[in-house]
Amino acid sequence: MIQSMTGYAVASADSPLGALALELRSVNSRYLDIQFRMPDDLRGVEPALRELFAARIARGKLECRVALSTARGRAAPTAGTAELERLRQLEIAVLDVFPDAAPLSVAEVLRWPGVLAEPAADEAQLRAVLESVARRALDELCAARAREGARLSAALLERVAAMRRRVADVAPLVPAAVAAQRARLAERLREALGAAPDERIGAEVALFAAKSDVDEELTRLAAHLDEVERVLAASGAPAAEGGPAGKRLDFLAQELNREANTLASKAASAAIADCALELKLLIEQLREQVQNIE
Repeated sequence: MIQSMTGYAVASADSPLGALALELRSVNSRYLDIQFRMPDDLRGVEPALRELFAARIARGKLECRVALSTARGRAAPTAGTAELERLRQLEIAVLDVFPDAAPLSVAEVLRWPGVLAEPAADEAQLRAVLESVARRALDELCAARAREGARLSAALLERVAAMRRRVADVAPLVPAAVAAQRARLAERLREALGAAPDERIGAEVALFAAKSDVDEELTRLAAHLDEVERVLAASGAPAAEGGPAGKRLDFLAQELNREANTLASKAASAAIADCALELKLLIEQLREQVQNIE
């Protein structure tokens, strides 16, 4: 179904190293851009998470934040016996050369690199917990994007219905506007050319009528609006169309705008020009909403 590119989700669970919290934020982007912010101890899981996210999300800037809080009941660090013995031998060697040197304090010993060893965590278990949290957060994010996509789809259909009304308003105005313009043009030509042949005046009037004909533009506008509705109504549109629906809708918005511009340039009356301008406003509103669709 139609999906928005904006969404938010969070999930958490306990892990061997403490409480894990994973937060997902997604915003608009032309392509898929995944960024991670996580502790260095968890960087090894990043490729698996990237593959997981890319399988469900086609477009958007996705930010994944992972926070790790040390558990209260976690085992305390232990002092390495071999490193302590090495440090003791070094102190003896130093005191042999500098007998007046102060001995090492307990605090200095504990700060020595390698003396304190963190309890080893089960890496496979930690990875499994993080991937499980990521899947839950991703499910929540996709559900949020789908709900937002449904609202966007309804808003776009409202714009399409309004554009259809404007197109329907233009069609009956064209014959009378063209006839009035042809009459005025013929009168001006007779005044300017004097006793010019009717064939010459008829040719000029026919040329003007051809330039003022907007049937083609109205037909294309209706066809593009049909296509917008079809894409919005299609189930699984991104997969069915070979790409995200947002890109197709953005292209259709450009084509709608092109036809509206041509309609405005050919407007044979103020009423038709007003309808064309209202169409352009509605198309711009549609285009802005389309930028949020995956």
